Amino acid sequence: MRIFGLIGYPLGHSFSQKYFTEKFSRENINDCFYNNFPLSHIGLLPYLIRSNPDLCGLNVTIPHKTAVLNYIDVKDPAIDEIGAANVLKIRRKGNDITVYGFNSDVTGIRDSIIPHININIKNVLILGTGGSSKAVAYTMKNLGLNVTLVSRTGKGNILSYSDLTTKLIRNSDIIVNTTPLGMYPEISARPDINYNLLEEKHILFDLVYNPEYTAFLKEGKERGCTIVTGLRMLYSQAERSWEIWNDPDL
Repeated sequence: MRIFGLIGYPLGHSFSQKYFTEKFSRENINDCFYNNFPLSHIGLLPYLIRSNPDLCGLNVTIPHKTAVLNYIDVKDPAIDEIGAANVLKIRRKGNDITVYGFNSDVTGIRDSIIPHININIKNVLILGTGGSSKAVAYTMKNLGLNVTLVSRTGKGNILSYSDLTTKLIRNSDIIVNTTPLGMYPEISARPDINYNLLEEKHILFDLVYNPEYTAFLKEGKERGCTIVTGLRMLYSQAERSWEIWNDPDL
C-alpha cells in the first residue's frame, strides 16, 4: 500500500483527503491511501517520514510551505525562486531516504487565472506574504504582470494595508487573497481593504476554498467584479501533485 498525505496545522479546513480518497475510488486505484498528518511543528517531519515506511508523497499546507525547504534534499529548480514548496516526493533505497520538493501551486494558480487574462490586465495586488503568496507572485511575474505585495506590517517593498491608496486599488486589475482570512470556521473574516473602491473591471481571486465563496469574494461579487474561487486551483494543483508522485523521471 502506497501512502500519501497532507501536512500542516491545523488541518480541519482541508479538502485534500476527501479529494484523493474519492479519486482513488473513482479511478479504481486500490493500492493507495491518503491521510492527514497534522504537524504542529515542521521539525516533526523527519520522524513522520521515518516512522511511515510506506509514505511516498506529501502535500504541504499552512503554515509549513516555507519552513519545509529546510527538509528537502533535492529541489525542483523553481523552488528556490519561489521560496516555498507544497509537494514532497519521498524515495527510499534501503535505509536511505531522499526528499524531493516541488510547487504545484504554480500550476493551480496559472490554470485558475489564465482564462481571465487579456491585454488590458497589467497589475496584480497580492494580499499576504506567506508561502502561497510567493507562488502567486512567481506565477504572475512569469505571465508578464506587475506585482505589489501587501502584509499586515509592511517592510521594504512590501506595503502595509494602511498604505493602500485609492489610486493603487483602482489601478489593480487582479486582487488576490493569499491569507487564511475567511477560511472555515472564521467565514466572516476578510482582508482589510476598502471594498467600496472595487469596480466591475476588478478580478478577485481567493486561494481559500472552504467556503468556496468567501466574504472577500462576496464583496467583489456585490460590486460586479469577476470572482475566481480557490476550488479550481485546488483541483489543478492536486492533479499536478499526483503527476509528480507517479512520474519516474521527477
